[in-house]
Amino acid sequence: MIKKTLTTLVAGLCCMLAVAATKPQKLTSPDGTIVVTVDGFNWSVTADGEQVLAPSAISMTLADGTVYGGTAKLLKATKKSVNQTIEPAVYKRDIIVDNYNELTLSYKDFNLIFRAYDDGVAYRFVSKAKADFKVVSEEASFSFPADWNMYAAYANSKKDLEMQHSMSFENTYSVSTLSGWDKEKIAFLPLVVEAANGYKLCITESDLLNYPGMCLYNGDGDCTLSGDFAKYPDEIEQGGHNMLQGIIQTTRDYIAEAGAGEAFPWRTVIIAKSDKELANSDMVYKLATPCEDIDWSWIKPGKVAWDWWNDWNLYGVDFRAGINNDTYKYYIDFAASHGIEYVILDEGWAVNLEADLFQVIPEIDLKELADYAATKNVGLVLWAGYWAFNRDIEGVCRHFAEMGIKGFKIDFMDRDDQPMVQFYRKAAETAARYQMFCDFHGAFKPSGLQRTYPNAINFEGVHGLETMKWETEDRQIEYDVTIPFIRMAAGPMDYTQGAMRNATLENYRSVNSEPMSLGTRCHQLAMYVAYEAPFNMLCDSPSNYMSEPECTAFISAVPTTWDETIAIDGKIADYIVMARRKGDNWYVGALTDWTPRDMEISLDFLPEGSYVVEIFKDGINADRAARDYAKEEISVTNASKIKIHMAPGGGWVAKVAKQEN
Repeated sequence: MIKKTLTTLVAGLCCMLAVAATKPQKLTSPDGTIVVTVDGFNWSVTADGEQVLAPSAISMTLADGTVYGGTAKLLKATKKSVNQTIEPAVYKRDIIVDNYNELTLSYKDFNLIFRAYDDGVAYRFVSKAKADFKVVSEEASFSFPADWNMYAAYANSKKDLEMQHSMSFENTYSVSTLSGWDKEKIAFLPLVVEAANGYKLCITESDLLNYPGMCLYNGDGDCTLSGDFAKYPDEIEQGGHNMLQGIIQTTRDYIAEAGAGEAFPWRTVIIAKSDKELANSDMVYKLATPCEDIDWSWIKPGKVAWDWWNDWNLYGVDFRAGINNDTYKYYIDFAASHGIEYVILDEGWAVNLEADLFQVIPEIDLKELADYAATKNVGLVLWAGYWAFNRDIEGVCRHFAEMGIKGFKIDFMDRDDQPMVQFYRKAAETAARYQMFCDFHGAFKPSGLQRTYPNAINFEGVHGLETMKWETEDRQIEYDVTIPFIRMAAGPMDYTQGAMRNATLENYRSVNSEPMSLGTRCHQLAMYVAYEAPFNMLCDSPSNYMSEPECTAFISAVPTTWDETIAIDGKIADYIVMARRKGDNWYVGALTDWTPRDMEISLDFLPEGSYVVEIFKDGINADRAARDYAKEEISVTNASKIKIHMAPGGGWVAKVAKQEN
């Protein structure tokens, strides 16, 4: 990655402040609107003078009895200001402005660091230990001044609280007051609280590399949410889905093993004045450890023809479709003819129940497929169950890289304890040495690894379209217009959209072999712009796509990484409008919930000039036949406004191209 850094240290950089034991420390955002107050080991936050986070206790307790917090005596406090730019290798914009003020509180055994941005705050502990140590517990509380509403995704596990960190990290959002917390559940991050004066607070974490992931819990039914962390596993047995998961049998009496000088994850609160700002946040990325300053240009984001969702269900062919070379050559031919960069071999290519990626079923000749794909300029990606991949990460990466495989979709991790977090880092680090990328499915939310290892190209942790193969409830459409403000604030999402069989609420049913989506055709098309996903799937059958050439041409041409991203408008759980630029072309995507919606979109974000807009919009009968859409072209300038209509569960999407003189 080529990184351009311009750091300006303001007056008082690293200057020692007068330290008084009883005097709270204050840190202000660069624009002055957000103020962090640290009083001992309690922190609070105001935005525009309104308290949005009440005094909240923080500390860490080590196995030897040392407490980072409590009665520890402050030695000194230093401040600095940073204003720099980051040029990501793979992201939703080509330049990130990284402007913050920082406060470092120094104690005998540790430092406590706070950062204030114009759109949020964060803190982390950094140990001064000179030898390895263990963390028994961490206190990370988030107290609020009133019983505000929140959007929480609870663990979808029926286990007791201690073991709920073993889960898929996929659930729709429950909306309640803070005191209405389901006391039988922990919730995974991100989580959003609706504060006073329209503010939204999104709680998440960043730079999670060597520590258990943080979930939240509220056992007291008050206005305080507390961090909850998985204990360190002791006994782990192979089991679960097709013997591909690690099932925890017993745990140890601590949560993490740490090393000298350990820097712990950032506890992060994104603060948005409007809902749309959450969909545009860069905070998780900015707080993460930068990647090595080396050439990452070998990473090729793109779209992928996917087999599993459509159940390898081809028609109009002269061979038996299934997990075999004839079927995958058909997928490769389809991808090549439509400019789609990748084809994935999902679950089934390796011998079932063996958890051994070197045992390939006799119907598949991987070398032949890889060679055939190479002649078509298509890359192959392999699905890999966690247990099978983790048995020999180095050997697996070396073997399949030599064969020409470009990356792995790694699945069924389904935990966030420290060893599992370490697995993500090891998988990405090892794959990078062989110039391969990782799509983490069956995963917790992204927490900055995508910056540290740009080949960690995508993450699930989302209740995506795959659930439509078995889902019987109607929550998905509302979820679709909720995740851009919550889950997507953490980073890219492996949602796996692109269904060509679309259904209204009345006509939908779950079907495994010929699945359908809830909502309109344009709802599916608009997701390719509204959602961030550098590795983006076409979930449906090539046969269905070839029957829909207009929609397929549009999907195939939409970029997956961007030079600029703007959240135009949006309201959590109601609608979202996103604009993204690649080169000189802009794309605009809008989604609505089950409420039909008429809107007007201003094009004032465009540079001066004349443009041609290619539009896909819900057809006049899309409320009855969800596949109904209309395509049109219009000419506009940056002074234009476009009126759009979206049917129930609908969408609208457009490509805006500079008009040739």
